[in-house]
Amino acid sequence: MTTVGILGAGKLGTVLARLAVAAGYDVLVAGSGDPAKIRLIVQVLVPGASAVSATEVAAKADIVVLALPLGKYQTVPAAELRGKLVIDAMNYWWEVDGVRTDLGSSSELVQAFLPESRVVKGFNHMGYHDVEAESAKAGSPGRKAIAIAGDDDSALAAAAAFIDSLGFDAVIAGPLSTGVRMEPGTPLFGANEDAATVKQLLAS
Repeated sequence: MTTVGILGAGKLGTVLARLAVAAGYDVLVAGSGDPAKIRLIVQVLVPGASAVSATEVAAKADIVVLALPLGKYQTVPAAELRGKLVIDAMNYWWEVDGVRTDLGSSSELVQAFLPESRVVKGFNHMGYHDVEAESAKAGSPGRKAIAIAGDDDSALAAAAAFIDSLGFDAVIAGPLSTGVRMEPGTPLFGANEDAATVKQLLAS
């Protein structure tokens, strides 16, 4: 897989785009609406990446990361994401998304909206500043870890390989339903830890 698409040109989206460029991927970034609105931002913050439309990201990328507010998940181009690996980095925030009592893992909502995509929850529990600062080569002492959850074993393996290429160990939490252990209000959320500690926090 050589092309990575980022839907969302905010802080986490641009950090992940920079790491992907550094890892040798072709990187496409989309915001909401006309790509011209974010072209300068992408040129300045993510040299080497291209600002395109969300539809183009979904159609051309091998891996697509959703780095949007959760409330916008139904705006992503579902048809173009068929068969794609989609990494959901979104979180449910009651202050933004309203009080919801019907949610399990928010990624289950995303998978239901994208039934023909392979959704993996990931990049949602570590702060964007730590994601940028802590990237390290495989085998580095104290290398930090990113937890992932998903229902498709091949998608989890591909997501884990991608995470490794960006500079982190991947820890598989389990199926998408276990994504609730990675969301705001859990022991893991905000953690900047190695794989052993991430596993402990997932179990706590």
